Amino acid sequence: QVQLVESGGGLVQPGESPRLSCAASGIRFSIYDMGWYRQAPGKQRELVATITSGGSTNYGDSVKGRFTISRDNAKNTVYLQMSSLKPEDTAVYSCNARLGPVDFWGRGTQVTVSS
Repeated sequence: QVQLVESGGGLVQPGESPRLSCAASGIRFSIYDMGWYRQAPGKQRELVATITSGGSTNYGDSVKGRFTISRDNAKNTVYLQMSSLKPEDTAVYSCNARLGPVDFWGRGTQVTVSS
């Protein structure tokens, strides 16, 4: 059974730098491309960041320079280091694992940026 379990969300203040984690099980993690996506209320889901099995990264325009995605294949975990958070970063952040046409999603973790 494939599971992607996100953690690290919650209520944070503007400017803080939390880190999200996504622990994967049931897949051969190292060969999957991994990603973070987010969806704010009333908005479509958008790309936050992706990292390929080879370590190449890609970021959404709204987070470039502020967020960093990384992976630890030994721990089957992908991370999203966020910095300089803004209220508009408030969303449910979901983890994705992709290998060709195969696609898995976590349930997501809420990040609320508010003072």
